Amino acid sequence: MTTEQTAHQPPAMPARKRRWWLWILVGLLLAALLAVGGFVLWASNPAPPMAQALAALQGDDQVGVVEGKWIVFQPLVEPKATGFIFYPGGLVDPRAYAPQARAIAEKGYPVVIVPMPLNLAVFGANRASEVMAEFPDIAQWVIGGHSLGGAMSANFVANQPGAVDGLVFWAAFPAGGDSVADQTELIVYSIYGTLDGLATPEEVLGAAPLLPPATRFIPIEGGNHAQFGWYGDQNGDNPATISRAEQQALTVDATVEVLAQVDQ
Repeated sequence: MTTEQTAHQPPAMPARKRRWWLWILVGLLLAALLAVGGFVLWASNPAPPMAQALAALQGDDQVGVVEGKWIVFQPLVEPKATGFIFYPGGLVDPRAYAPQARAIAEKGYPVVIVPMPLNLAVFGANRASEVMAEFPDIAQWVIGGHSLGGAMSANFVANQPGAVDGLVFWAAFPAGGDSVADQTELIVYSIYGTLDGLATPEEVLGAAPLLPPATRFIPIEGGNHAQFGWYGDQNGDNPATISRAEQQALTVDATVEVLAQVDQ
């Protein structure tokens, strides 16, 4: 190597400076790992189911219940060929929706509650496809969900047009990029509580342009956000003026109405 070539080489970084940059990189990596670990820990502790929800997981001579990859409620007397796929609300234990799922199954419609990665449906919006593949005997499907689960069920419908015949929102609405307005054959019900402090009536009704023109909006007078499930109260919500049981009976009735229309 000539003296001229040596003169054009950049000076080597001093060892002390290299160690300084190395410590910065290690610190950033540790901070990222702690942030990810904290998020996973936070998301892995969903709102637990109330005692009423756990009791609804017991099978009987009308409805069989199987807990595994999915939570399946199978009618045992004259089951229908239309099923309901349900996405839970964000950071809510999927078992918290067992009473409603059981009540729907008692009407003859199989129900599959879909547990989500880290209890957030945003990480499993396409899981309905797996459910459909696993239950080929079901001829028609309706999909729905509560809160974030409802939004992600709309995401599935937007990305898989024609895969389902009905969509049911429980205190939910589609994200701006998930319009299903052009799927005019789709039966859509949007069920919401008039006292909901999280998915407010203004937000629910404001999403109308993203939905087919024939969408039915069904207000539950005195209902709030948390009473769509059996997991207790929720921060940011308003107190309901009707009972949880009454709110859920109205929700089940409206959901069954969609299933009955699809099953015709």
